[in-house]
Parts: sequence; C-alpha cells; structure tokens
Amino acid sequence: MDRITTLFDQVFSADGGLIKMVLSDKRKKSQEVSKAVIRPVKIQDKIKYQVEYSVGNKVTHENLDEKAIVEKALSLYLNSFKQMNIFTTDGDIQVLASKADKPRIQKKGATKTPLNLSHNKVKNRAIPEGEPCDFLMKLGVMDQDFKIVPRYYGKYRQINRYLEIIEDVFPYLPTDRTIKIIDFGCGKAYLTFAVYYYLKVLKGKDVEIVGLDLKEDVIDFCNGVAEDLGYQGLTFLKGDIVDYTEDNADMVITLHACDTATDYALINAVSWNTKVILSVPCCQHELFKQIKEPTHECILKYGILKDRLTEYLTDGLRALKLESKGYQTSMIEFTSLEHTQRNILIKAIKSRSITDPKSVKALMDYENLRDFYHIKPTIDKL
Repeated sequence: MDRITTLFDQVFSADGGLIKMVLSDKRKKSQEVSKAVIRPVKIQDKIKYQVEYSVGNKVTHENLDEKAIVEKALSLYLNSFKQMNIFTTDGDIQVLASKADKPRIQKKGATKTPLNLSHNKVKNRAIPEGEPCDFLMKLGVMDQDFKIVPRYYGKYRQINRYLEIIEDVFPYLPTDRTIKIIDFGCGKAYLTFAVYYYLKVLKGKDVEIVGLDLKEDVIDFCNGVAEDLGYQGLTFLKGDIVDYTEDNADMVITLHACDTATDYALINAVSWNTKVILSVPCCQHELFKQIKEPTHECILKYGILKDRLTEYLTDGLRALKLESKGYQTSMIEFTSLEHTQRNILIKAIKSRSITDPKSVKALMDYENLRDFYHIKPTIDKL
C-alpha cells in the first residue's frame, strides 16, 4: 500500500491541486454507503476536506483536516471501495483494484474542471454549513464546530428549502413598515426561527412573528429559545387556529397543520387579506367519509386509493378556493418524499380581485368539483 499512501500524501498536500476524489464500487454488498466524494473546501479561511457519504437517497458530510483526511481516505479505500477517481489540476488518476493490496493506478490528462474551494458548490444555501448560525446551534441542529449534526441533516435541508421559497415571495412583502407574520401550528418552530433569522438577521427587516401551537410545553420552550437568542419581535402563544382572533398579517404560514386546521388557517388568512400564504397540509381525512360518486365506487372501495384521491381532492379544492379569492396559487414540492410523504406546499399570493375572470372561473371550477363528488369541505366556509 506504499503506492496508495504516497499518492494520498501528494494529492492531499497544499500543492496537490485536488479538485475531488470519488470512491465507488462497494467491496461488500451489505454496506450502506454506496459512494464517497472528497473535496477541498475553505472554512473560515482554513482548508478542510469535506467527505460526502451517499446512503440511499440521503447524503451526510464531515469536514476533516489534512492529517485526518489521509487516514480517512485510506480506510475508505481499504475497507469499503474498489475504485477511486481522483481529479486534480495537473491530471486525473484512476485507481482500480479487485483486491485492496493490488491497485492499478492509471493517469490521464489534466481535467478541465476548475478548482473551487467554495464550501457549498452544489447548492448556495441561505444558511451554509460551516458558518455559525445561532438558532441552529441553540436547537441542536448545528454543533460548536458549525457542522450539521448528522441526524438533523434532513431538517437542515428542509429549513434551507423553506428559505428558498421565502426568497421567492420576499418581493411581495412590505418594505415601508414592520412585516407581520403568523405561523399556525408552529411545533418546535424550526421554520419559524428560520424565517425570523432570514428576514431579520440576513435581510435586516423589521419583523413581528407570532407562532401558535396547542402544546403549552412547546410554547414555553420556544419562548425560552427566543429570549435566550435575543429575538425581539418573535413570540409564541398557546391557542387553537379556529379561535385565533388577530386581525391582520402580511404572511401566514402553516406546516403540517392537521386536517381541517389548515382550512381554518387559510380562512383566517384570506379574511385578513393576507398578501402571502404558504401552507403544507397534513392528514386530509375530512373528505374520506363524505365522498360519494357512483362512477368511482369501483375504486373507492380500496381504502388506500380512496385516501389518496381524497387527499389530492382536498388540496385541489383549497387551491381553487384561494384562486377564487384573488390569489395566484401554485403547488410546489416542499421536501423530497424521502423526508416526508406530506411534501406539497400551497403557495398563494394575492394578485387580483374576486371579480377578475380568473377568480370567477376558479369559483365555478370549485363548485363543479365539489358538487360532482357530493362533498362539503371546511374550506367551503371561505
């Protein structure tokens, strides 16, 4: 293995010109990690080596220094992978081995891929890993070295995906006064804190955000975190969406508000003439017992099909109802299905009057669909 050790010492040195190293072709079929990619990254003006592990559809990362990365790469090659492709500024190297102690090293011409030490080459995240973020550290998502805790990586990606959506609707929020936001069913409020951090810390906007949830212990916890962080203008209240009587909001957000709680959040938002609505529905059970349509009875007898049909029907009716109230409405993927089955987000932006032809047509479509299936959803109150 002297040849491999010497090779690693060279490519991981300061002048080695490493662009990336890809280890693949598992030595054992039973091993979970299917591929490992190593790249140099700059974190706080220091060169580190980021190892990206692929496990099914998920990826995790760790950042190592020069000494540790040689040991890690050698361990991965000896124990986990038969093939390495090393891309450097001076040339590309391929290492093949049916046995770890008999490598075949082949060198090719220089790669055309430029060297990039950016820590986030693939996605330019609103909250990048490797840089301090107070609320992520307080909530245990980021450790003291500013690395994402592996078991929270899915939550970290969810937060950044949500902030991509917030960035899209940001131009529709007021610029001449405090932005008021209400989060119905905030839970432990990862996304509530993220929205505050994005608007207040990153964008420098004055914000007033209220998180609402039914669990008193959760509310106490979130208020404690907000106080510890000095997040003025962020408040958490115990209460039911149905009974909430505030009278205005520039943006209403809901994440997995269960069953008809989503409807009441939408009803409140529209009654306040809220400019932006972002809602991820959950547990759409209401129509399961209501739906009656003779033509579809032959498939509605299968519970799983009936459940999925009524789930999509519920969200479709919500979207049409919002359109009838003058909202430009779209359905977008919030997170990948690997993270949660409830991954559809309703994005609605107030853009026209209820007398606009598009609003009128949406109302007709809504009523036709509702009457066809002989149902009366809660959103009908809107």
